[in-house]
Amino acid sequence: MEKNVIFTLEDDLGNETEFELLDVINYKNDEYAVLIENVEDVEDLTILKIDSYDDQEEVYTGIDDDDLVQKIFDIFKKNHPDEFDYK
Repeated sequence: MEKNVIFTLEDDLGNETEFELLDVINYKNDEYAVLIENVEDVEDLTILKIDSYDDQEEVYTGIDDDDLVQKIFDIFKKNHPDEFDYK
């Protein structure tokens, strides 16, 4: 999966949001997309589990486990120590 691409995700209610893919993290045999909303002044990252992807469609799901989100975020910070202002 190519990083730093811009794409649109649609939620369950049909709302569309444009994101930039910053990284894909492999953790315990699963892949997680680290995303940032593609608008100015947004600082929050979004982490979604990649359920499947191919040339036609990607399927992402939210993560309910706060500890898992933190682990993925910690790996992301380790891989990109100087790219963002982590608060």
